[in-house]
This record gives sequence, structure tokens and C-alpha cells, in this order.
Amino acid sequence: MKDRVLSGIPVHPAGLVLAAAYAIACVSSRQYSLDQFFLPAGIRVAALLIVPPRLWAYVLLGEFSYFAYLRIPTIERYGLEWAILASTLLMPMAMLVVHLHLRKAISEAATGLWLLSLSVSTALAVTSINLSLSRLLWPNPPPDTLLEAAERVVFGHFAAIITLAPLALLWARRRSAPPWHKKLRIPSLVAIALMLALGLCMQLIPTAAHSTRTHVVLLAALPAIALAFMHGWRGAAIAIPLLNLPLHLATPSTGLPASFDLGTFATQQNMAVMSVALLALGSSISYHHQRARSRSLAEETTLRLARSSHQTSERELRDRAIHLKHLGEGMDSSLDEMVSWLKSQGHHAVANSLQHASSVHSRLFREQASLVYPTGLEQVGLYIALQGGGAYEIWSNTHRVTQPRLTGNPCMLNVDLQLAMYRTLIEAVSLLLELESGQVCVAARCGNSGSRRGIVVVVSLLDRRCVLSTRTTQQAVERLAGRILAYGGSVHCRSNRLRLVLHEPSTQLQSAIIQPD
Repeated sequence: MKDRVLSGIPVHPAGLVLAAAYAIACVSSRQYSLDQFFLPAGIRVAALLIVPPRLWAYVLLGEFSYFAYLRIPTIERYGLEWAILASTLLMPMAMLVVHLHLRKAISEAATGLWLLSLSVSTALAVTSINLSLSRLLWPNPPPDTLLEAAERVVFGHFAAIITLAPLALLWARRRSAPPWHKKLRIPSLVAIALMLALGLCMQLIPTAAHSTRTHVVLLAALPAIALAFMHGWRGAAIAIPLLNLPLHLATPSTGLPASFDLGTFATQQNMAVMSVALLALGSSISYHHQRARSRSLAEETTLRLARSSHQTSERELRDRAIHLKHLGEGMDSSLDEMVSWLKSQGHHAVANSLQHASSVHSRLFREQASLVYPTGLEQVGLYIALQGGGAYEIWSNTHRVTQPRLTGNPCMLNVDLQLAMYRTLIEAVSLLLELESGQVCVAARCGNSGSRRGIVVVVSLLDRRCVLSTRTTQQAVERLAGRILAYGGSVHCRSNRLRLVLHEPSTQLQSAIIQPD
């Protein structure tokens, strides 16, 4: 069995290891802590963020062990009441603050504000209990005033929490967060390496050279800002420890629990402000990135649904056109039989008249059926289907559409794309014939640009001095853009022409594709 039962309470061995690790971490970090940067406070909040609430009891056990190690030897000096209360109230207060913050879902936009609120609230709550108990229960209260002590201790707790809490939250949300940008891996590693190098320089600077250390800290802020720009609040969560911890390790310490260095205190205050600014900047970048990503996904979904709707309509029209084709073939067969019977009865004049009328109406019927769906497009491609269909016959009858200039091989494009351009081209020509005067030219070219494949169609007025009216431009956008945009294309209205661009959905066709003259 994984669990052992002691006194009716289930005990997890992993939980005991967690408690021991927490106690050791707090005891070890306390040896390197100052009042102005108290690492155990940051470890306390970081542990509560990383460990799930069901295991918080073991973190509390580790806290009790840590304080037992520290304060049992001080009972005679400070009193049993203080040793017990000051050891048992701090972690429950921190748990309460973290629990109240965790109850509210964290969005990318609110991460920085959430962490700032958590850091300030925990620092104030824990410090107020700690200082109040020392003033009330110590036989000899500390000589400094409560306000002076609170300034140092609250700032020290806040500085440690704001350093470790973002990193802990980043680890806790590692599975739910979006993936890291692979393209930014090398710049990120360069920024981290630069910050580590500057952190090492801080350790080599003489203790009294506060001005030089401040300049190095400011230099380290530049790659920290770069990380925030590249990765949002997650970049800030990595950058803040790389800024604050080297400065803390380079701060002179007396080795006493209440060690304080006034020369570095101003720099650490600036670093705290910079940490808050980095979190705010990173959260804002993450928020806008998330909004842009959501908008992009919504647009992709909308375009996919639009394409699916067009494809469904085309399938229905295809079935209808096939049915009309069968009806036409049946009527042709019946009329041929009638013509043969009339000829066999000697009515040759009536038979020839009926045969002529049958051929004319059969041709018209096929042209109208091709307008419903160009079935020949699937076998011979867009260009031949366009020239042999009913649309081209209608254009010819207007005597306003010049001979189309069609170049390239449209068969290299998929059928859906050819159908979309077929429908859009017919609509564009009809639009110019309806709203403009003069001759209309049609030019199309299929081409490749690298790995990109697509087609560009230009429908223009023959007279280059003419300019499309505002009404025509508005109607073109309203009537043509829907189908074109659904396939990732574009519609451009310039001077006397409409320019339609379509490309394969899996490619990114830019304006570099070959354009008709």
C-alpha cells in the first residue's frame, strides 16, 4: 500500500519528503537572507503555488519543523508563547492569502496584477503578525520603532516573494500554458546567458562599489526587458530571479538574522519597482498576444466554415447539374427517336425542322446547365470550362467582352479553388457589364512563386482612362470578397480594374505571384 496510517490519519511518504525538503530549503536560505531580502518568505509562497492544496498539510508540517529548529533554542530568551504563536500562525495566514487568490481564475492579462496583489498581501499579512507578536510577547521588545522595522521586513518579504512567486507560478502552469516559441529559443538563451554573466560580474565587484553595482544592474535590465518582450509574463518570470538573486548574493551581510545593508537598499528598491514593471509589461504583452491568437483562430474558423458552406453548395449544384444533364440526354434521345419515326413515315421536312429545333434547344439547355455547375471543369480545367460554358456565350452576346487572355495551367490548382474563381469571375464580369459602360477585358494567369501556387484574374475596362465608380467598388467588395476571402484570397479595386487573387490554402501567396499585363 502506498499510504501508511498513523493514528487514523493517512500519511504519504512523498508528503514527508516534501515537508523535509521544505524545512531544509527554509533553514538553508535563512543563512543567506537579510531583512531587506528574506528568502524563506519567497519559498513559503512559492511552495504554496507549486504544491496542490491537498498536500498543503505537509508544507505546514515542514514549516513547523523549520521553526522548531530555529526557535526551540530561543524559548528562554523570548518566551514560550511567542515561540509557539509566531511559529504556528505565519503559514496559515499565507495559506489563507494564497487560497483567496487562487479562487479567482488567472487570465494572461491579469497575471501581473494577480502576482503583485499576492506578493503585497502576503508580505503585509505575515509581517504584521510577526512584528505584532514580537512587540507584545518579547520580554524586551526590539529597540527600533515598529514603522522602521515594518519598512525593512515588509520590503524584504515582498522582494523575495516577487522574485520566486512568478517562477513558481510558471512551473505550476507549465502544462496549461501555450507552447514556447521555437524561433525565439536562441535569442532567449543569449539574453539569459547575458544576465548570468552580468550577475557574475556583480559578485566580483567590491562590496563598497555600490554605484558600479547599480550600473551593472541597469545593464542586466536590458536583456530582462527583451525576455519580457519575447515571452510576455513568462519571460518576466524568468528574468526577475536573474535580476534580483545576483544582487542579493552580492549584498554585504553581517551573518546575523536581522542583517541589513543601507548601501544596497536603494538599489533593491529600484529592482522591486523594475520587477513590478516587468510583470506589468509581460502581462500586457501576453494579453495582446492571446487576443491576437484568439482573433486569428476565430478568423481561421470562420474562413473554414465559409469554405465548407461553399463546398456544400457546390456539391448540391453539381448533383442538380448532373440530374439536368440526364434529363437533357433523355429528351435528346426521345426527340431522335421521333425524328427517325417521322423520316420512316416520309415526313422529312417536319423531321428536319424538329431536328434543327432540337439541336438548338439542346445546346441552350446545356449552356444553362453549365451555369448551374460546370461539370467539365473537373476534367478539363477552369479555362476550357469557362470558354465552353454558358457564361462565355452570354458574354459574346453582349458584344462588350473581348477575347479573354488565359495563360498558365489551372489544372495544377485544386477543384474547389477553380470553382471559387469560376464563380467570382462570372460575378465580376456581370458586375462591370451591369454598372459600367464600355468594353470589358478579362485576363487570367496561373503561376508559381517558389512553393506557392495560385491564380490572378484581372477584370478591367478596355478604356484605361475610365475609373470604376464608387458604387462599382462597393458592390465588388460586397459581392466578390465573401467567396474570395473564404479561400484566403484578396480583391483589389484600382483605377479601371478589379484584381482577384486566389492561392492554395496551404500556401502563403503574396503579391509576388505573376500578374497579367
